[in-house]
Amino acid sequence: MTLAAYTPRSLPESLGGLFTLALDLRWTWHHGSDELWRVLDEETWESTRNAWLVLNSVSGDRLEELAEDPSFQLRYREQIAAHQAFAQANTWYSDNCPGDLGAGIAYFCMEYGLSESLPLYSGGLGVLAGDYLKAASDLGVPVTAVGLLFQQGYFRQAISNEGEQLEFYPYNDPTMLPVSPLRDADGQWVRVVVPFPGRHVRLRAWKAQVGRCELLLLDSNDPRNEPGDRGITSELYTGDPEKRLQQEMVLGIGGWRLLAQLGIQPALCHLNEGHCALALIERAFSWQDLHTTDFKTARTATRATNLFTTHTSVASGFDHFSHTLLRLYLTPWLETRELTADGLMKLGLPGTVHGFKTDDASLNMAYLALNMSGRVNGVSRIHQKVSQAIFQPFFPRWPADDIPAESVTNGVHTPSWDSPDSDAVWTRACGKDRWRRPLQNSCPMSAVSDAELWEMRRLQRNRLVHYLRRRLASQHCEQNPGQDYGAACGLLLDNETLTLGFARRFTEYKRPDLLLKDQQRLLGLLASRDRPLQIVLAGKAHPYDQPGKDIIRRWKAFSRRPDVEGKVVFIEDYDLGVASQLIQGVDVWLNCPRHPWEACGTSGMKVLVNGGLNLSQYDGWWAEAWTPDVGWAIRSGATFEELANSNDHDLSDAEELFDLLEREVIPAFYNVDEQGIPRQWVEKIRASMDHLTATYSANRMVREYVERFYLPMALQGEQRDPSTAADIVSEHGEITRCWPRLRFSAVNVIESDGSQTYTVELYLDGISEQRITVELVSEASGHGPRTVTEMTMQHPLAGSAHSYLYECIVPSRPQGHYTPRIRVRDERLNLPLENPAVLWLK
Repeated sequence: MTLAAYTPRSLPESLGGLFTLALDLRWTWHHGSDELWRVLDEETWESTRNAWLVLNSVSGDRLEELAEDPSFQLRYREQIAAHQAFAQANTWYSDNCPGDLGAGIAYFCMEYGLSESLPLYSGGLGVLAGDYLKAASDLGVPVTAVGLLFQQGYFRQAISNEGEQLEFYPYNDPTMLPVSPLRDADGQWVRVVVPFPGRHVRLRAWKAQVGRCELLLLDSNDPRNEPGDRGITSELYTGDPEKRLQQEMVLGIGGWRLLAQLGIQPALCHLNEGHCALALIERAFSWQDLHTTDFKTARTATRATNLFTTHTSVASGFDHFSHTLLRLYLTPWLETRELTADGLMKLGLPGTVHGFKTDDASLNMAYLALNMSGRVNGVSRIHQKVSQAIFQPFFPRWPADDIPAESVTNGVHTPSWDSPDSDAVWTRACGKDRWRRPLQNSCPMSAVSDAELWEMRRLQRNRLVHYLRRRLASQHCEQNPGQDYGAACGLLLDNETLTLGFARRFTEYKRPDLLLKDQQRLLGLLASRDRPLQIVLAGKAHPYDQPGKDIIRRWKAFSRRPDVEGKVVFIEDYDLGVASQLIQGVDVWLNCPRHPWEACGTSGMKVLVNGGLNLSQYDGWWAEAWTPDVGWAIRSGATFEELANSNDHDLSDAEELFDLLEREVIPAFYNVDEQGIPRQWVEKIRASMDHLTATYSANRMVREYVERFYLPMALQGEQRDPSTAADIVSEHGEITRCWPRLRFSAVNVIESDGSQTYTVELYLDGISEQRITVELVSEASGHGPRTVTEMTMQHPLAGSAHSYLYECIVPSRPQGHYTPRIRVRDERLNLPLENPAVLWLK
């Protein structure tokens, strides 16, 4: 489909390219055009950082004036030329894998954090999705993202005089957001229809340009919809399960229909969390209609090119919908399909449930995504183990180590988070285009002197203090001081004081109150004359999370104590703009969730490029990144196994946190030489910037997705034509029918010089021996690590049809340490995800 250009107002002919610049969100990380928007309307630009709002707010007279201004015209033409050069330049993808992904990737997510000027996010999941898109643009990876255009988005926060969180939901006028209506070649607004009980919901489509990538957004606020339906896309993460299901239908069903309507046929579909699982069902329906097949064949054909990324660390975090609710809402969508609501329900039940007879059953959207995907990954190595544990019910007869959850550790889009000062340092060390090419694991920061690094940090801290004072003033600090007006407004914040930052969602498992566990020790650190500490906090609690709200209230009460005020500040209404200022200026970023509940924890990655140091729980990405020369870890070396089953560690972790601050962090910061430079601290800065920044960038993350997932999945998907998919369904239907009758007939062990020869006799009930694998499994113990040894078929057994003898030789272990098992073998599939059948010798 050819799309019409969007031009909401007239511009002088010589400035017509401003539409293109303002509607490309590349200005959120490439700051070459900042001066244009500042000249157009400095007040609007500085307060909103929204180029599209600036362009639509400036008067016509001002535009005519600037059209005749030679200086402005020169800057304008430079930026137009730079944008054209960017669009035409070769990229990592075009040079290394041109055309291998065909029409590219369809990327689905419930939220996107691209800029504070486009408030479609609540936290880490959305910011990760935004950073993924920006990095995909830098690298030239063809991604079309799909999401929702929320009229209110996540709430805006204020704090009352009593320290209580207040939530506000201002309306996001889409005409003032940096998005454009998606119009067809005839200028008609592109609309999508999704069937609901007794009616159809009409969805308007919008587009946000993210460099080389597009983000397509659906909005139910069409005047022709019923009032309740117009509010489906009103707020992000509503607490109402019915409205949540409605949103997931709009995102999944409507999102895939939008792609089809635009003629986009992506090579792969990548789900960022299970909220989007219905997109995979709609994708299978589209394939089924195109090739005139049944649903099972369509599911098998499309499954190879569906990737499911989960960020959830506890099973209760997955969305669940009741059988009753699903039948009500999904029946109109499924009424012409062979897949019924009950059949879809079974796709989202754990493997231990072979049927259901009660309305108490619920659909797990993560299990539905699993059952429709060819591969699944967590977002750190520890989270891979967490995912294997929480997906265990889906694979009831498989050990956790065999559950096919992989991992790609998250990364952040470095150009979005670096300060002007750090950008200058990186440019001198590594070149101007460093973030747009494949980053190596290290950048030679050795060429940058200690004095330069320390001066960079001093400038960043100074800028942060000025920002905090302005922000506190905007929070009306003078109306609600604890004891001292100046302290409440940030006048006691010091440019040379060690600054600790904590900014996350305020919820119990993230433990934002860990420092409050021992207030006397904290008071001692804050009151030190020679080695003072100051703390800046920010974050929101979900409107329904009362314990999280209580933590905010406790911090606000603590910050108003006479002996604390001015040394601990809380910044209201945490968003991407606040985050950017904090991560550029703080010296130490604190992250202390309960292990192992932190899936990845990307906030700490954002300080790396700016020379900030991490003091974090040994969890998520930090368990991979930490060494003593780059920062500090709480409970370093902790394993998933020992902590996943442990009791409360809050008090012991708090004690270790204070020990680290008192004995290592604070002394290292204030131990300066005769030149006033803390050499030990600067060496940590250098090591952190040098060794971690590239590794934990979205540049690395996106390339890893392309090389390890997208390319091999696309190749496998090409091999699943209708005929092959139908053959797979037929063969595996036969395997399913025969599997209950498979059995072990005999097992024998022969000892010989430190080795054991195992033989097993199997009855396969007509299943071809080419479609099964026999393995001998030994779990880790004092006798050695876990081993899985494939057994070789020796010969059929005479006198018994469908019976075979298998054999292998393994190192000797005590009786009972080795157990034979049978599983499916099929090189065409990703196993055991696509067929978890397994039989163990009891």
